[in-house]
Amino acid sequence: MYADNGIYSDESRITKIINKTKGEIIMEKAIVLAASAIGAGLAMIAGVGPGIGQGFAAGKAAEAVGRQPEAKGAITSTMLFGCAVAESTGIYGLVVALILLFANPLIGLL
Repeated sequence: MYADNGIYSDESRITKIINKTKGEIIMEKAIVLAASAIGAGLAMIAGVGPGIGQGFAAGKAAEAVGRQPEAKGAITSTMLFGCAVAESTGIYGLVVALILLFANPLIGLL
């Protein structure tokens, strides 16, 4: 129990508040890190779209070259430009995932 003097009881209350705050901060940080890991995983799903798009574009480009071999240069350059644009989406997803995992700006807000 508490001593009769007010100093001991106040110190005990402050200690309880400090310990509770440390525990809450640890829990909040754990929640933010878990949510960031889930967010990074969801951001990496963005890599699926470019893969499908590039495969589809390469298939259609091969069909087009088969139909008109004289237009091979124009078809290839257009396909490569389209694949580069599609790949940028996957790269953005990768950058977001890396930021969430290694340079998490949300931890500083706690």
